[in-house]
Amino acid sequence: MDQQSQETSEVLTFAPRQKMCNESDPIDQVGQALVGMLKDAAALSQQNVERAMTMAHQLSMQLRASEDRIQQLESEIENLESRASRAEGWLQAIKQEIEDKLLGPIEARRPELPALH
Repeated sequence: MDQQSQETSEVLTFAPRQKMCNESDPIDQVGQALVGMLKDAAALSQQNVERAMTMAHQLSMQLRASEDRIQQLESEIENLESRASRAEGWLQAIKQEIEDKLLGPIEARRPELPALH
């Protein structure tokens, strides 16, 4: 039994079998050419995917920056509209003061002119 355990624990390695292919055979040449073309196409496809992913990421970042800028500008618009509204209110108050304090007394002191017919 001792000898049998030695035999089973020993692993023999064999050289890989050589495929019998004739490189001058047109079928083998065409097959190898097609496999090479497929590998090239797969590599190009992978590059295109990577390029598209990079571009999509860049565009996503630009979109996010644009959205942030739009939000900032909308906030500025609200602020400026509020200021403009307050300014209009002040202008209306100043106009009323001018009419009440300056023009009113002048109109009251002006003699009435006779109507021309």
